[in-house]
Amino acid sequence: METAVDTLTYNEEEIRRIAIKGFEIAMKRRKKVTSVDKANVLDSSRLWRKIVHEVAKDYPEVEVSDMLVDNCAMQLVMNPGQFDVILTESMFGDILSDEASMITGSIGMLSSASLNKTKLGLYEPSHGSAPDIAGKNVANPIATILSAAMMLRYSLDLDKEADAIEA
Repeated sequence: METAVDTLTYNEEEIRRIAIKGFEIAMKRRKKVTSVDKANVLDSSRLWRKIVHEVAKDYPEVEVSDMLVDNCAMQLVMNPGQFDVILTESMFGDILSDEASMITGSIGMLSSASLNKTKLGLYEPSHGSAPDIAGKNVANPIATILSAAMMLRYSLDLDKEADAIEA
């Protein structure tokens, strides 16, 4: 009989780093963070929620709320405009971002960023390299352009220039 076990491990420092980045991003947007977890079941989510609320104290201008991941999946479909920054762990974020991409019609429309503690980051389209359409002149550059706007906003503090691209 085969058995498989996966563990979900987060420590306080890692959660705090991610939460701070989320709140910093929210400060440049609508100042609203939705912390998404499964705190009714997972110990890691209970720690996540605790640390997010500790970090929130340093950002009194930002409204923070908690949402269970299953409810968030439903809310993304029913009322996506209620969200500004969704702050969540990797697995939930991967699933929710794929779901959210379909609101735009395609994962090919989404920009992506991997950010560290500094202002440096890796910005790229979410869709990957799309080798199946290489050389066919059918690629949509929107995700690449929006990734550049994110870089201007979050790494270079060029909000006005990012706004011009996004307009």
